[in-house]
Amino acid sequence: MLLPFAAAIAIAAPAVAQNGDLAQVQRHLSAVSSMTAAFSQTDRNGKVLTGALTLKKPGKIRFQYEKGVPILIVGDGKALTFIDYSVKQVQRWPIGNTPLSVLINPDKDIGRFAKVVPSADPRVLSVEGYDAKHPEYGRITLVFAREASAPGGLMLQGWVMLDSQGNRTTIRLSDQRFNAPVDDGTFRWNDPRRNSTHS
Repeated sequence: MLLPFAAAIAIAAPAVAQNGDLAQVQRHLSAVSSMTAAFSQTDRNGKVLTGALTLKKPGKIRFQYEKGVPILIVGDGKALTFIDYSVKQVQRWPIGNTPLSVLINPDKDIGRFAKVVPSADPRVLSVEGYDAKHPEYGRITLVFAREASAPGGLMLQGWVMLDSQGNRTTIRLSDQRFNAPVDDGTFRWNDPRRNSTHS
């Protein structure tokens, strides 16, 4: 079933539905210990990259881009690392300082910092996560389809991230698979600044 990624028309959501929907998102996040998916990433300039996503809680995530793209993003449980092999550049952030912590930190209570984004399509549930104390962390809007067979009755369709400079990145997922075993070695990476492997 194809669903609109984000609803075009906003409608008011009653507070009761808001709380129930947030609780359902929390149930989904709690029910997912690992996930693999294909992803399509669109940046603010409209450039599209594809690749494979692997997620394992707590704190591990890997964006393996398509062949020929010299970029890797890996969360190893402590930090989120951006590696650009073309210029041998490595940048690291504590995972808690990134919007992706919503997805990979099982202890995070989404009800404390997230709100339901009104949708014109009852099959779509969107939730925006934002830490008002740390606006520099940016915002993330998770987009789910209501699907009874998925964990917590929700299928993660993707997300939209807005960094503190207002740059928007959209991730769309397909071929989502949940809770299969994932080897920790998946989250190792080669440091281009020296010939070593990180875990």
